Order: sequence, then C-alpha cells, then structure tokens
Amino acid sequence: MIEVIELPFMQRALIGGVLVGFLASYYGVFVVQRGLSFLGSGLAHAAFGGIALGLLLETEPRWVAVPFTLMVALGITWVKEKTAVGGDTAIGIFFAISMALGIVFLFLRREYTADAFTYLFGSILAVTWTDIGITALIAAITGLFSSSWKRWAYTSFDRELAQSDHLPVRRDDYILSMLVAITIVVSIKVVGIVLIAAFLVIPAATARIVSTTFRRMTILSVVLGMLSAIMGLWISYYLDLPSGATIILLQALLFFVALFTGATLLQKS
Repeated sequence: MIEVIELPFMQRALIGGVLVGFLASYYGVFVVQRGLSFLGSGLAHAAFGGIALGLLLETEPRWVAVPFTLMVALGITWVKEKTAVGGDTAIGIFFAISMALGIVFLFLRREYTADAFTYLFGSILAVTWTDIGITALIAAITGLFSSSWKRWAYTSFDRELAQSDHLPVRRDDYILSMLVAITIVVSIKVVGIVLIAAFLVIPAATARIVSTTFRRMTILSVVLGMLSAIMGLWISYYLDLPSGATIILLQALLFFVALFTGATLLQKS
C-alpha cells in the first residue's frame, strides 16, 4: 500500500477520489431522500451534451459542460415547479434532448476523439492538480452552504410543512439542483458520465438502510463515499481493473451487505 501512495499519479487519484466521494455522497443523501435518483442520471447525460459541445468548439469540455448542465438543472426544476409535468418526466425530457444534442455535436466534429470515451467512462488515474483544485473549490463552496443542511433536510422529509413554516423551499431547490449539477460535472473525470449517477446514489442508499436519523445517514454516506474511493482505487491498481467501475462495484457490494444484514436483523427481531 505504501509504495502505491508514493506514485505521483496515485496521489492525485486518491485526493481526487476522496473529494469526489465527499461531494457525491453528501448531495446524494438529498437526492435519495427526495426520490430523485433519476436526477443524477439525467444531469450526467446532460453533461455529455456540454462535453460534446466543448469538444466541437475545441475548448476545455468541462468549462462548457458546467453552464450547459446548470441550464439543464434549472430547466428541470422550473418545469417541475411551474407545470403539471412530474419530476421524472421533466428529467426524461431534458435527458433525451441533451443526449441528442451531444450526438449531433460529436457528429459535427467529424473526426474521432479519444476524449469522448474518457469522459464517458472516466479516468481517475489521469486526474491533474488542476482537476483537484476545481473539485476542492466545489467542496469549499459546499462548506459555505453547510448552514443550509438543516433546512434542506427539513424540506426533504416534509416539503409542505417546510413551506408552511415560510422556508425558502423553491430557492433551495434551485440552489441544490445547481450544486448537484456542478458536482456531477467535476466528478466526470473520476468515474465518467456512465457511472457518476451510481456514485451519487449508492453510498446514500446504503447509509439510509442502516441509519436511524438523517444526520447519521449524511455522515455515513460521506464516509462510505470516501472510503470506497480509496479502497476501490487500491483494488483496481493491484487487480489491473478500471478504477471507476471498481469503485462503483465496491459500493454496490457494501449496499447489498447492508441490505441483507438489515433484512436478517428485521427477521430476528
């Protein structure tokens, strides 16, 4: 283990994985509790449209993907709140539009690009210090919104009661959607567009099974997200497996262990 940490690219991968594990798992508890697991997948595929546009414009894809995904996140929230269209339907519509635009943008580029596959499947071992700096900045912004955790938790459990208490529910919906969107874009380099939704959902779902309070669920989700990134990266290095996929499979293993352990305890009680 020590010799692995001494490798510069592994140091960057570990730091990047821990930061992404923290961000995705922290926001994942709100996504899971609010029944918006499909949102992660929808925004990840929206990011694909932004990445493809960035490749077409021959600029840094993520700088284009951030505003593109933010627009989609705000659009989903607006349609969900202002129309009779349900949240899943709104996500599905924007999901399809973004994917179609991404395919068109890649077609218009008219040349093969390996970068597209990097963003689709992730490449945590290729994480740079710039990537880490950007992810750390988002983590710092998350810290600035830490005082909103109680309000977001309250709304996640009882939206109508939160509105009756005159909490800024709609404003918080937009803020949370934007932060989830940014988290997804900065996490793409680690696990890729295909797997980022799982990274957002599985640790939080595992924590929900074994937690009795939302605070414990949040803490456990963050711990699972960061530890799975470290252990998954270590396992993938020694078994020569894709890092992002290994991390997700490890998270899935922990989920099923928690699921079956919880079911067994319920049967005995």
